Amino acid sequence: MILRDGKPAARVRQRSDRDLDECVRALAEVHERDGYPVNWPPSPGDWLSPPSLMAAWVAESDGRVAGHVGLCASEAGDSAPGLWSARTGTAVEATAVVSRLFVAPWARGHGIGSLLMDRAVAEARGLGLHPVLDVVATDTAAAALYERLGWELLATVEQRWGADQSPVTIRCYSAGS
Repeated sequence: MILRDGKPAARVRQRSDRDLDECVRALAEVHERDGYPVNWPPSPGDWLSPPSLMAAWVAESDGRVAGHVGLCASEAGDSAPGLWSARTGTAVEATAVVSRLFVAPWARGHGIGSLLMDRAVAEARGLGLHPVLDVVATDTAAAALYERLGWELLATVEQRWGADQSPVTIRCYSAGS
């Protein structure tokens, strides 16, 4: 755990419905600064809570939501579960997709992304599922985090997103052993 002034920089806890407004505000800051998510959703709270969501967590720092991560069942359009399944001969249903990870710009540099990833991976493994994820190839900071944490690049693929079905290059990762 990264410390700041002798205290933990953040604590990770289960997200509650009361957190959604603050999560949306932080997500808007991330979108403005980094372009994530690529397509701003018409209802960001719903985007943070897709039907496939199994669990979600927030990191709190200085009494504020500093970051967020979700864990989802595989959905149509997720590339990483299929790639991992083909590589291992295991069913796609044996995966859990780490998603909706972001850290507020004001909270970066304190290990919060790693804390959130650790929590999502622990939950997936506790459920007997293998963690995977997809990330936009241009998000080099996120890819660097995943690789630092020992995630393995499965492949780089193209997907079509948004109302106009624009092509987006995606890097697909699998958690390390």
